[in-house]
Formats: sequence, C-alpha cells, structure tokens
Amino acid sequence: MFSMHTRRRFVGLAAAAAALPLPAQPKPALQLGLIVYAGKDPDAAIRKVHDFGFPTCQVGVDPLVPDAPKRLRAALDRYGIEATSLVAGGPGPEIYDFYQGPLTIGLVPPASRDARIARIKQTSDFAKACGVPAVQTHCGFIPENPNDPLYKETVDAIRAVASYCKQNGQHFRCETGQETPITLFRAIQDVGLDNVGVNFDAANLILYGKANPVDALDVLGPLVEGVHAKDGLYPTNARELGREVPIGQGKVNFPAFIARLKQTGYRGPLTIEREISGAQQEADIRASKAYLEKLIGLKEPLWKTRKSAAAHSSAPPAPPRPS
Repeated sequence: MFSMHTRRRFVGLAAAAAALPLPAQPKPALQLGLIVYAGKDPDAAIRKVHDFGFPTCQVGVDPLVPDAPKRLRAALDRYGIEATSLVAGGPGPEIYDFYQGPLTIGLVPPASRDARIARIKQTSDFAKACGVPAVQTHCGFIPENPNDPLYKETVDAIRAVASYCKQNGQHFRCETGQETPITLFRAIQDVGLDNVGVNFDAANLILYGKANPVDALDVLGPLVEGVHAKDGLYPTNARELGREVPIGQGKVNFPAFIARLKQTGYRGPLTIEREISGAQQEADIRASKAYLEKLIGLKEPLWKTRKSAAAHSSAPPAPPRPS
C-alpha cells in the first residue's frame, strides 16, 4: 500500500503530467494546398482556401496595398491556414508565349529588370511583415548558353533578390517553366547562395516543351522546396504554349511524379493551381483534391485527423473543415 507521502507524490506527478502539452502531431508526408491571389481582400482569399479544406496555400500579393501584410496575417490566423510562400509578379506586362515571353517575363528582360527586382524586394518585406518563409517568382527565359551576356545578368539579378530575401530570413524560389531543368540548376549553382531553391511546377515543363516532370526531378530534385500540382499538354503550335487541363487529363504522370518526389525526400505541400476562373475552376479544384488525396495516402480529411488528436486533450476539438 502507498504511504501518505508516496500517494501525494504520485498524485502530484500525475497532475503535472496532465498539464504538459501533447506532443505535436506529425504532418502527413505530403500535404495539399491551393494558390490564391490576395489582392485587396486577403480574408476572402484565405477563406477560400479554408472552405476547400486545404491546410496550406501560396499567396499572390500586391505589396503596395496598405495594411495588406497585417490583414493577410490576421486571415491566416483566423482560418488556421499555413502560407508557405508569397508569389511575386510584375510590374509591367508578362506575355506567356514563345515570342513575347522572352521579352516580357521575369528578370531576364533588361527593360523591366530593375523594376522587377524592386517588386520582389517589396514582396520580401511583405513576407517578413506577415511571417511567411519564402518568396517565389518566374525568373524568365534564362538563356541556355551560359556565355550569353543575358545569362550572367540574370544570375546577378537572382543573386540580388535572393540576398535580400536571405537578409529577411527567407528562401527565394525560382519557378520552373521557361528554362530547361539543367539551365535552372546551373543558374542556381552560379548564384551561389544557400537560400535559393525551386518551386517545381509539374505542368509548366510540359506546357513550355522543356522536359518531362518526372525525369526533371533527377536534375532538380534536391532543390525542390515547393510544388505546383497542375496538368497540361505539350505545345503543338510553334508560337503558343501547350494547353493547361484538369489534373489527370494531361501528360503529367502524377502517380510516378509523386512517387519520385517522395524518393527525393520532398515532404512539403502539393499546391494545386488551376488557371481558369468561375464554377469550372472550383469543380476542378475539388476533383483534383480528391484525386491527389488518394495518391498521397491521405485516407481521411485532415480535419478528422486533427479532431482525433484533439479528443485526447482537455481542449474542445476544432470544428470540421468543409470538404
């Protein structure tokens, strides 16, 4: 039988143990997310992510909108969403084709380069203000030939914005698309900073006719820090990109792609991007979410997993997310 002293000590230890926080629940090997544009209404953008039932997002922002960082942070906290990166774009026209694209997209075109560098730095300050760990953008049609003067100029521009992001405690991510995988790998290597990685858009490599995304992971896999889940068809017109289509209807072999991602050690989100609008976009996002959940082995909605974990604590469980 316990002595009175032993019983009191046991009760005290049990009470102390009960007061300890539960260990953090491990994240799934891969999560899902959605890319949205915050613009002037961050709350509406993040509410959309929440209502679709995604735990993460990437956010396109206008860094010149007053109080936007504060309002975006409030929305992320309100809906319990993790923003994994901010997307920088512009200023100026960006024409996504094979003739005007090299002249207008990203940091390659000299005419818009200084303004684009300034915009990415503003986006980095925005990210710092609302606690988002990364900034990403299309760097443009980086020349395949490393002896091309534009190649060195672009590398210098990437180094300038990545250095600024590093000072702000962030990673800078180059999104795949306009360049071959080895060209992007070479450019990142020549930038020479440890905070530069890749946002790997599975469809863009196909839309631009640059590579098969599964094979491209052999080159870029160690640098992948974010992924766009998107599908598309190879170009059949010498002037225009291939056509984006709903996930599962294009040339991205998602079962093989996700398996290869896991082999590279990637454990971040798959962020769904569907570049249309309206009711069809919503339907395609829901269908893509269901399809990808099966592929990544997420057998039940994430809110159920969280509810199960909450049941073991004294706190009431979180309300279910709509699906």
